[in-house]
Amino acid sequence: MSENVISVSQFSNYIKQIFMSEELLHNILIYGEISDIKVSRNIAYFNIKDEEALLVCVKFGIGDEEVLPKEGDLVLVRGSPNYYIKGGKFSFNVISIQPYGQGLLYQQFLEMKNKLEKEGLFKTEIKKPLPEIIKRVGVITSETGAVLHDIIDITKRRNPMIDIVVYPAKVQGIGAEQTIIDGLKALDTTNVDVIIIARGGGSLEDLSCFNQENIARAIFQTEKPVISAVGHETDYTIADFVSDLRAPTPSAAAELISIDIEGLKRRFLNVISKIDLFVQNELKNTTETLQSNAKQMILQTDVLTSQLEPNLREKANKMYTIVENMFINKENDVNLLISKIEKFNPLKILQMGYAKVSFKNNIIKNCDNINVGDNIDVEMRDAILNCEIKGKVVK
Repeated sequence: MSENVISVSQFSNYIKQIFMSEELLHNILIYGEISDIKVSRNIAYFNIKDEEALLVCVKFGIGDEEVLPKEGDLVLVRGSPNYYIKGGKFSFNVISIQPYGQGLLYQQFLEMKNKLEKEGLFKTEIKKPLPEIIKRVGVITSETGAVLHDIIDITKRRNPMIDIVVYPAKVQGIGAEQTIIDGLKALDTTNVDVIIIARGGGSLEDLSCFNQENIARAIFQTEKPVISAVGHETDYTIADFVSDLRAPTPSAAAELISIDIEGLKRRFLNVISKIDLFVQNELKNTTETLQSNAKQMILQTDVLTSQLEPNLREKANKMYTIVENMFINKENDVNLLISKIEKFNPLKILQMGYAKVSFKNNIIKNCDNINVGDNIDVEMRDAILNCEIKGKVVK
């Protein structure tokens, strides 16, 4: 039995005709995850895949303003299969691309955002400011992820004095919302100064728990300031809007709550160095100015002294004469007073033979002040006599 032999072109055309003739394969929708996307000459080349298969796709006529999906996005593509005979390549010619799955989630996100915004949960004026000094931070995140290590490393490097209290929580999947809410309630009753809710980047599905109403209300009811550090810089969640502060990344949150001690030291030493240099310059300038002024003053003093010296010497001699005469006059007055005082000196009187008579420490001036039998004291120049009155003879 002879076998049919066909050429490569015949086989390739046969395959192409199969795809072209099968109506069910035209204008169909296929969903999958984007990978290896690139654009060349207004043509987008990419793959969509799932866990078990990969499909090569091509989209022609890419406009300058057309926004293409990025690596890892889940998309829904519309188009038809195509077999390129000359290259021997099969591809799916894409007519349109739209998000798959995220479209519904994004719509739900917008609806929840509008609802809570109308209730006033996002108002700037009600947001709590961060404390000026932060000593203890509560962190709600996965205890196994890189996010926690980044927060701890950055915080401790910038300010080793800050304590970090970790509340392990699920940040994705079933039960994640409740662990985050439990973490907020638990840390709100402790002595932490601020609470950080953190997780790394991800798709809208990955971050969906942070767009739930119960988490938004739990953040709003927390008395301690809350920082949302969820996803990458371009990711926004409901938690970001209701929190007191949004950090673009978990690492940025660590920087927000930690003062750079080493940086402050360097800036402080730099300021001290500038102040020291300024003081040294001012001191040098002031010293030079004082020295110059002192020299001028000495020169002026010498000139003034040479001009005034004769006049000052004459006046000084006159003053000396006046003061000397004053001393002589005062000395004569003092000697005169001394001579007067000497006349009334009791000791001088006693030396002349007179005596001082007293009775019970009272001076006796006449005999009426004593009676017969009284003991009186008679003070002489060199002794005091105790005498008894035997009688009185009145002159």
